Amino acid sequence: QAYSGTPPEEKEKIVWVRFENADLNDTSRNMEFHEIHSTGNEPPLLLLIGYSDGMQVWSIPISGEAQELFSVRHGPVRAARILPAPQISAQKCDNFAEKRPLLGVCKSIGSSGTSPPYCCVDLYSLRTGEMVKSIQFKTPIYDLHCNKRILVVVLQEKIAAFDSCTFTKKFFVTSCYPCPGPNMNPIALGSRWLAYAENKLIRCHQSRGGACGDNIQSYTATVISAAKTIKTGLTMVGKVVTQLTGTLPSGATEEEILAHSNLRRSPLVPGIVTIIDTETVAEGQVLVSEDSDSDGIVAHFPAHEKPICCMAFNPSGMLLVTTDTLGHDFHVFQILTHPWSSSQSAVHHLYTLHRGETEAKVQDISFSHDCRWVVVSTLRGTSHVFPINPYGGQPCVRTHMSPRVVNRMSRFQKSAGLEEIEQELTSKQGGRCSPVPGLSSSPSGSPLHGKLNSQDTYNNFTNNNPGNPRLLPLPSLTVVLPLAQIKQPMTLGTITKRTGPYVFGAGCFSIKAPCKSKPAPQISPSKSVGGEFCVAAVFGASRSWFANNSGLKREKDQSKQFVVESLYIISCYGSLVEHVLEPRPLSTAPKISDDTPLEMVTCPRASWTLVRTPQWNELQPPFNANHPLLLAADAVQYYQYLLAGLVPPGSPGPITRHESYDSLASDHSGQEDEEWLSQVEIVTHTGPHRRLWMGPQFQFKTIHPSGQTTVISSSSSVLQSHGPSDTPQPLLDFDTDDLDLNSLRIQPVRSEPVSMPGSPRPAADRRGVSTVIDATS
Repeated sequence: QAYSGTPPEEKEKIVWVRFENADLNDTSRNMEFHEIHSTGNEPPLLLLIGYSDGMQVWSIPISGEAQELFSVRHGPVRAARILPAPQISAQKCDNFAEKRPLLGVCKSIGSSGTSPPYCCVDLYSLRTGEMVKSIQFKTPIYDLHCNKRILVVVLQEKIAAFDSCTFTKKFFVTSCYPCPGPNMNPIALGSRWLAYAENKLIRCHQSRGGACGDNIQSYTATVISAAKTIKTGLTMVGKVVTQLTGTLPSGATEEEILAHSNLRRSPLVPGIVTIIDTETVAEGQVLVSEDSDSDGIVAHFPAHEKPICCMAFNPSGMLLVTTDTLGHDFHVFQILTHPWSSSQSAVHHLYTLHRGETEAKVQDISFSHDCRWVVVSTLRGTSHVFPINPYGGQPCVRTHMSPRVVNRMSRFQKSAGLEEIEQELTSKQGGRCSPVPGLSSSPSGSPLHGKLNSQDTYNNFTNNNPGNPRLLPLPSLTVVLPLAQIKQPMTLGTITKRTGPYVFGAGCFSIKAPCKSKPAPQISPSKSVGGEFCVAAVFGASRSWFANNSGLKREKDQSKQFVVESLYIISCYGSLVEHVLEPRPLSTAPKISDDTPLEMVTCPRASWTLVRTPQWNELQPPFNANHPLLLAADAVQYYQYLLAGLVPPGSPGPITRHESYDSLASDHSGQEDEEWLSQVEIVTHTGPHRRLWMGPQFQFKTIHPSGQTTVISSSSSVLQSHGPSDTPQPLLDFDTDDLDLNSLRIQPVRSEPVSMPGSPRPAADRRGVSTVIDATS
């Protein structure tokens, strides 16, 4: 219907696109997805589209039938988020429980109408349609981020965080580094940590590690002069400040710019990242300074030499990808925290993802669910696919050609002791990844990568034990080139011209194109249009399978035939395209082994046209109770209540231990049992055949000087006696009442080696009576 024949000029103009994580596709808290692997029940893709007038929300379930969930025209929207249900506990309840799900919107005209444009966040209930909260600011809002703990509002050089249950202010940061754009204040919000660009490096809080030289390819990176770095840094700051304040003419000289930037108390330093723990950070202002303590600061380190442009955490929150304003190289850091302070934490620079030598601004970073692939999309409309490992090291056939994540070391590597030899070689060469021997490749020349003494190396690498990951030596840095670069075509037609699509589902059609390793050259939209090109990408299970096998039922193993999930990319023309990624060994490799490098074949497989036309009706709340967003919010809230041990609203009463015990025998609803079982401790490994409580395992034996052994045990079935010659001896007959325990000499006269039952030692050696407590399995 959307695709049928409407001329392109009638479509509404898309300003931004975003794939959203909300209750609808929350696999950890939505009961519907708990049995994902057995039922093949995959979460839908949730897509937000911002237009020059209003916005739209789409859901694309695994069936491929796109469903419109929300559509409104109320003026331009700068940012919008569907807020997930908050985490609750007995002490902390959700003030807006009956209003959920909530949609947070930053519009040009706020609810009050008097404030400047884009200066307030309005929270609307999708259940009732009313506005439940409005948060006003004095300066424009650039972006919104949220997780189940906080809502983060991003302003110019400031960040404000609000509690998800009450929407009262929790903490705020005022020391962000100004970025020229497109993302004016880049931050990354994980499930608990918040990363932002700090405007100066505070040595006492600095974590160990950080970025090694930016341009690994060239020798100049290792011998870069500090003075030049400082000067370019200041110039860049000057330009940024000028752009933001607009106080200087565009033709101002460098000296004027430098003087202008020095009006601040201290010169700003670009490329510094601070990560804070949103749970433990103090209320009020978060200040990283020499005088402040490090409460809540997880890590503080230099990530780039240029200002940071975009950041993202991986799904587990342990890896952070950062990009700078040049966009030549993207850095992947592993964050290893220390409970004491950020200066004890270690930041391992695992990868430099090298995009190219031309300048490009990054707008979107997305990880696959197993963290083996990362896609970085630039404003030119190109998405770069990089292979990585969560633990670092060179991506190869062994790590990326299996459907499952493999261990860092193969069995062969573990048994051959290769790592010790490798470590010896790297420690002799001096720097971490330095092409010049004896030079550290840290651009600032900081003493982070110091020399190791031999004892440390020995302790860390004996028996393949990496030891404390926070201690040196840091893991070696790997430079990775993109395996695929997917450019967005000018219009949808350029993908489909050669195959002739057929329509299926809601505005979706399949592309039966043969996979070609060299796709036809496409004109980059930025060159032809001269504008910026918004795209967003996300990994998900393949939906095109249904297009080609619509009559067949999806089997359990169907999703497992792909090594990589499909990559979904939405462009500013409103076309969502599923790209199938097929990694394979490098075709030029003479022979294929575990360490063979990879190459990748990509081909578009299905497409949905989701852009709205002016004729479309709006779809506004209040929604019915069976609306997918409302059903998901109910399911997640119910699960949250159970986790917190509270009574979910509308349920008969708390599930007591007695009732849950009965429910195993009596005919209660299966639903209750499942919830009860989900809180039972799970045994994650096979235990021994006999457990400690499964019978008497401890035998107390008194060994007499004569060599006779008396066995006292709680069970007569295990009574046995061994003499010195290992022949069975008759047991002593005694009555427990007559036995004088004081006459038994429990302590030997002098310490002796522990005597074992049946050991053929002459009786003369045994000076005293020794007691053996024997624990046999």
